[in-house]
Amino acid sequence: MRRLVLAAAALAALALPAATTAGGGITVFAAASLTGVFPQIASAPRYSFAGSDQLAAQLRAGAPADVYAAASPKYPELLYRDGLVRKPAVFATNRLVVIVPRSNPAGIRSVYDLQRAGAKLVVGDASVPIGSYTRQILDTLGITSDVLRNVVSEETDVKGIVAKVALGEADAGFVYATDAKAVASKVRTLGLPAWAQPPIRYEIAVVSATSRAAAARAFVSRVLSKRGRTLLVRAGFGLPKRK
Repeated sequence: MRRLVLAAAALAALALPAATTAGGGITVFAAASLTGVFPQIASAPRYSFAGSDQLAAQLRAGAPADVYAAASPKYPELLYRDGLVRKPAVFATNRLVVIVPRSNPAGIRSVYDLQRAGAKLVVGDASVPIGSYTRQILDTLGITSDVLRNVVSEETDVKGIVAKVALGEADAGFVYATDAKAVASKVRTLGLPAWAQPPIRYEIAVVSATSRAAAARAFVSRVLSKRGRTLLVRAGFGLPKRK
């Protein structure tokens, strides 16, 4: 009987990943828009969520992290070029929407209403992905100057935009569709023309200086796995085409 118990335990150990393969003990730097979904994919890591540019700057300054996930290819690719992360992989996509408070006091019905005098708009700072994507879509729509003159606040990450609109401190804001979905009870979502949408791709990479390379790679694998992709879709993200 004792041999049977030991054999069963051994089989269970083989079937289940060790703590490190689940991401235990590692630190993951991730874009703020991943705050809701990453802990669902793996709860063990220590997460630091912020603007992709801020996190990249921290990595360049020597901040200890094992994995970096950004809301734009720009920063992972620059870090890869400089040898600070290993080859990045695209793991998700997103799209832009405009959110307004549920009461919508300014009567915003479309992106073109954001040109009206007196509209209070909050956007991302130009240095962060959400701010860069916002300016790209405004340029494509041909309304950049008329809309940006109504900006009352530029935030360092998308969560700041969501918070100000949800609290009624602004009439509208540009955010990712996934962030709008997470606060659907507090805001209304206005779609943006599909033809004007910039390509929004998320990339993830193992930090070159990590001392937990195996666990870091395992976390990346978990994000890229079938289960990880399923959870990303449930959270409202799109998926890149498999090569």
